[in-house]
Amino acid sequence: MDKIRLGVFGLGRGRSLFSSMLAAGAEIVAVCEKDERRIEEAKKIAPGIAVYNNFDEFIEHPMDAVMLCNYFNEHAEYAVRCLEKNLHVLSETMSNTTMADGVKLVRAAEKSNAFYMLAENYPFMVFNQELRRVYREGTLGHVLFAEGEYNHPMNPNNMAEVIKLRPYPEHWRNNLPRTYYITHSLAPLMYITGQRPVRVSAMPVYGYEEDITGTLNVRDRAAIITTLNDDKSVFRVTGCANFGCHENSYRVCGELGQAENVRGSGGKVMVNYNKWNVPEGMEEHNFYKPEFPEEDKPLLEKAGHGGSDFYVFREFISCIRENRRPEFDEHFATTMASVAILAHRSILDGNRAFDVPDFRNEEDRAKYENDELTPFYGKNGEAPTIPACSDVNYVPSKAKLEAYENARNAQQ
Repeated sequence: MDKIRLGVFGLGRGRSLFSSMLAAGAEIVAVCEKDERRIEEAKKIAPGIAVYNNFDEFIEHPMDAVMLCNYFNEHAEYAVRCLEKNLHVLSETMSNTTMADGVKLVRAAEKSNAFYMLAENYPFMVFNQELRRVYREGTLGHVLFAEGEYNHPMNPNNMAEVIKLRPYPEHWRNNLPRTYYITHSLAPLMYITGQRPVRVSAMPVYGYEEDITGTLNVRDRAAIITTLNDDKSVFRVTGCANFGCHENSYRVCGELGQAENVRGSGGKVMVNYNKWNVPEGMEEHNFYKPEFPEEDKPLLEKAGHGGSDFYVFREFISCIRENRRPEFDEHFATTMASVAILAHRSILDGNRAFDVPDFRNEEDRAKYENDELTPFYGKNGEAPTIPACSDVNYVPSKAKLEAYENARNAQQ
């Protein structure tokens, strides 16, 4: 098959992925964007691309697939419209932010001749690929417990970056519950172990100080989310946390040993066994730095997130060429979205546990097909229908709002 013709919806994040798309064998043929500056930057990387500012016209362009890089809370609607046109979908963030949209997405994917894939990149980081290899070899035994932590605080002195990411009060990041940005912490554990969450509960980590580098309408600094999985194992994960320092870490504990990427080690992995069951060829304690295959390294030089962006696109392109379903399909994606949404409801409901639906089952779909509850503002300014914070009565102080507005004015 010739190069896969790819359209990109949204160039805020989209144009930063062009090099990975091209390296993986895609041909970028069209973009949909309204910002002229971003369009001109994109043309420098992919000359000759068709440019649209209307999505309906954009998806009529001759192409094989669409990369969705629009707002975090609006992917499902556009994914459904692409699938209805039999266009393969690569969705850059959370598949759905309402339960009803998850149902719609799965139903659309089932009817389509194309497939859906979540562009979750953290599983493809070199240490997570190594943790998967070690776990799948079986020397750790079956997983009993695993942890995934994604921690991304921001510099409070860099207000230009704060306003770049949260340019107006109703922006989705200003109403983002701490459980919702869950894919960077949960997806690697599902990828490594192959297990699926079936029950979830969560507790908030409440901030002592108001901080406009965090979410404007959310006082929580993090959420600690616990899942019971389909094999009775347990995961403990965060959403996007804002405590301590920037890092992402993962640990898998089996019946016979454990493996983890080690904080502050520059990407090293530690694999440990009890001294009474050290497998042949291994030590009781193993500490080393995994490397990407040599043949991939030239392709990874310009890829983001430690090279993992490239692997996302290579998998997507390979699935199209080989006519096979991706591992990160609509069921993988909507399971994580359900964990994120229901973990927040657990926080709002005194940490009550919720069953995680399996949208392969019509009974589970029927339960949630009309569930439109959302913490985000609608495209036409509709108000959120559930609180975004564990303190349901929280409103930012006058001082916090003034600091935010002063920062906005300084960037205009």
